Parts: sequence; structure tokens; C-alpha cells
Amino acid sequence: MADTSFIPGPETARDYRDALGCFGTGVTVVTTMTARGPLAITVNSFTSVSLDPPLLLWCPAKASLRHDAFVMAENFAIHVMAEDQLGLAKHFAARGEDFSAAAWQPNGQGAPALDGVIARFDCRRFAAHLAGDHTIIIGEVASVTTRPGKGLIFKRGQYGGFLEQS
Repeated sequence: MADTSFIPGPETARDYRDALGCFGTGVTVVTTMTARGPLAITVNSFTSVSLDPPLLLWCPAKASLRHDAFVMAENFAIHVMAEDQLGLAKHFAARGEDFSAAAWQPNGQGAPALDGVIARFDCRRFAAHLAGDHTIIIGEVASVTTRPGKGLIFKRGQYGGFLEQS
């Protein structure tokens, strides 16, 4: 099969998204507490920024109805979803204010902490930067909780697991 090359732009937006989808990522759910109650969003734009101080980032789309609440949030929790939590990840992708499908309790900063995830990073807002059609939210990690388990992966528009090497 021959390589395909293109210049990213409005006419190649689908091709650009497909190319980005070649990079597999973990699936996370970010939560915060608002005046209306708990709020969640499913994201795969998550990465470590710094070990000292411990900083992470994630990027909500400006078009999201949840964007402004997360940009203004003083505290939030980033949950790395377990392989068996596909249903919960899809739930929060569609319904961010509906916590009826999730077992949770407030963390030390008051953000919703979801049960059963393989890692949780409890964060304080460190910075937010506009970047095209998204905002880069940087959080300073206040505490981390982990448990054994396999993570949920997203690649080329599909969810799956991780094939471990023996």
C-alpha cells in the first residue's frame, strides 16, 4: 500500500483526524465538582508534563458544553480507566452530569473520585492555555491512587485492551 501525504486543513480534516487516530492512547475520565453538582468528561488528550513539580495536562474542546466548567475548576481528578470500564467511559462521553452509573465519593479536594479505575490523579489547576479549538489545562498533582489492572485503550476510533508480551 502506498503512503498518502496531505497538508492539514479544512478540506483534509477527516484525513488529519484519522492520522492522529493511529496513535493509541489510554482513556481517562476527568471529574470536578460544580455549583450544579458533579461533572465528568471522557478524554484521551492526557499526558505527563513534569515530574518536579508533578504536572499533567489534558485538553477539552472549546465546543464542548463542559469546557468552561473545567477551565474554571480549581480542583479536578483524572481517572485512568480500567479495561472493563468501557461502558462508564462511553457514559461520561455522552452524559457528564449523570453520575447514576458510577460509584464515587469526593476526594480530598472535593472532586468526584470514581471507583474501580487503575489510577487517579487528584489535581489543582496550575494553568490553562488557549490552543486552537481546545484549551490546554495543566494540573498540579496533589495525590495519586493506583491499583493493579489493565487499562482501556483508544485507537483509530475503537476501544480495546493492551496485548501484554510474555
